[in-house]
Amino acid sequence: MIYINDHLFDFDLDAALAQLSEQRREQALRYRHELGRRTCAAAYLLLCEGLKKEYGITEKPIFEYGEHGKPSIVGRPDIHFSLSHCREAAICVVSDRPVGVDVETIHRYSESLVRYTMNDEEIAQILASARPDLAFTRLWTQKEALVKCTGEGINNDLKNVLSNFLNHSSLLTPRSPLLETVESPDGRYVYSICNG
Repeated sequence: MIYINDHLFDFDLDAALAQLSEQRREQALRYRHELGRRTCAAAYLLLCEGLKKEYGITEKPIFEYGEHGKPSIVGRPDIHFSLSHCREAAICVVSDRPVGVDVETIHRYSESLVRYTMNDEEIAQILASARPDLAFTRLWTQKEALVKCTGEGINNDLKNVLSNFLNHSSLLTPRSPLLETVESPDGRYVYSICNG
């Protein structure tokens, strides 16, 4: 299930921080700016909402981290989740299978960033788009969601993450990862979800 908060200034930050686990509160307070604290708190509270609705869990989840930083809930390896946030929204996905999510604000097109993160085919796709900013953001969130789902994290082959995945599509099974990308109705952000 997907949970989104794109009204990040509509809640009391101090009250939200009090609802976090000590672990997450410390993480939120490491952000120097209020927006970072808000998005960190909002993503965790979305996870709490999802855990309550889907599993009846009311305790504050504590995280442990895999080799590449993928979080999981201590004592609940059966519950998979992914969190992401940007300046426009916080998002959480809760699942019974590996999952990854990424949300990004649609930024102005930056040729240097595109050339650093995209392969030639993706660059051509972005340049051919009527909205290069949107095309780039869609591809970027897909890459992030995929590596978060697999737990591999961003590696040295970022340019080819998607093409490597798609080129092995002949090996895909009904349980292989699926990517879905959504633009917010108001056009402020894009998110992608990869379900394993």
